[in-house]
Amino acid sequence: MVILTREEAKKIIDKVLAYSKSDEMSVNLAGGRTGNIRYARNSVSTSGESVNQSLSVTSVFGKKSGTATINEFDDASLEKTVRRAEEIARLAPENPEYMPMLGPQTYLSTDPYAENTANINPNYRAQATFDSLDPCRKKNLTAAGYLEDRTGFNAIGNTKGLSAYNRQTSVEFSVTVRTADALGSGYATSDVTDVAKLSTKNSTEIAMQKAMASSNARALEPGKYTVILEPAALVSNVDASLMVALVGSMDARSADEGRSFLSKKGGGTRLGEKLFDERVTIYTDPTNPDVPSGAFVGDGRPQEKVTWIEKGVVKNMPYTRYWAEKKGVKAIPPGGNFIMEGGTQSLADMIKGTEKGILVTRLWYIRPVDPQTLLYTGLTRDGTFYIENGQIKFPVKNFRFNESPVIMLNNLEAMGKPVRVGGNLVPPLKIRDFTFTSLSDAV
Repeated sequence: MVILTREEAKKIIDKVLAYSKSDEMSVNLAGGRTGNIRYARNSVSTSGESVNQSLSVTSVFGKKSGTATINEFDDASLEKTVRRAEEIARLAPENPEYMPMLGPQTYLSTDPYAENTANINPNYRAQATFDSLDPCRKKNLTAAGYLEDRTGFNAIGNTKGLSAYNRQTSVEFSVTVRTADALGSGYATSDVTDVAKLSTKNSTEIAMQKAMASSNARALEPGKYTVILEPAALVSNVDASLMVALVGSMDARSADEGRSFLSKKGGGTRLGEKLFDERVTIYTDPTNPDVPSGAFVGDGRPQEKVTWIEKGVVKNMPYTRYWAEKKGVKAIPPGGNFIMEGGTQSLADMIKGTEKGILVTRLWYIRPVDPQTLLYTGLTRDGTFYIENGQIKFPVKNFRFNESPVIMLNNLEAMGKPVRVGGNLVPPLKIRDFTFTSLSDAV
């Protein structure tokens, strides 16, 4: 069985640890099953399922470490892997930033696992695909989509007594729908821990509506506009995204070394400063039932509820253990998820409250321009619409944008109800003066 229980995993790890002759040794045992199905032009193109298990051993002598990996678990192979890791460690140069391994830790009880997802089989994937393709075929629309389900576990242990185990499931689905003349395009995405909460039909119907509504797009002059960014425009599963870029750029060392938007000119960081609209609060919570995540990170540090930004003020930054010791602070790991507080309005409510603006379904091909200001460029796609007097008036041609999430979250006008996207909770945002620099003919 590819998914080992806590007890089964610990038994293997303890056996491996008993072979150690090094100063310190850690073991990481992981395994999982991944299934997928892909379709394009209203027809399935690929499908498959893979299973894998692997065990990684890291041996340490002083500040010299070596790692060896194996996927065979008989006693002889396990001991051979330990000896190999030790051999590599003796040959390795010293790591001046090496930190001694952690001892036993206390972890939160998290639940990122659902039996429904673990039981997904090819029949389920085929039915989920049919539920997406059938309504498109009936309306002479063309769909391309991808569904991937994952079930896995991760267990760690070391010679200092640390022991941790996590199992996790997830399902990600996305679909793009095009009109017969290829002039209209719509997109929708959904990701869940428990597949019982997924409806490929509902997601596809959203993409269908956007596709049919986005034909015959009109050109608007580039410039600064009020925009409503749907959650899928803020967080993406497959590309860079503005909110992921923001949260992922809060590393303390980068800030201390002058390499991020949190760096002060002349030295120091902007920790404790108000950098965003006071409505912006972003935090991590591995126990959140809508976006649960694992209880620990790779080096064994516990995941905790951490507030990164509170009412616009930068409250915390992730620290590696080495950098935290150097600075004399707590070593806070990056979060397994992030949750952005929002309001109670639906997307429809936000549109009704907009006198003039642009609704953006999705951003893509997002690339960094300036890491110190978090300036990014990219394109809109799959449904961009002009709003006037609280109503969607007509589709518009896609734009290229140049924007920083730091500036964006200072130009905040309204926030909707947060929804799950990419394993995070993010609300739709209404932003003034969003910068569109040029037009794009792409649909």
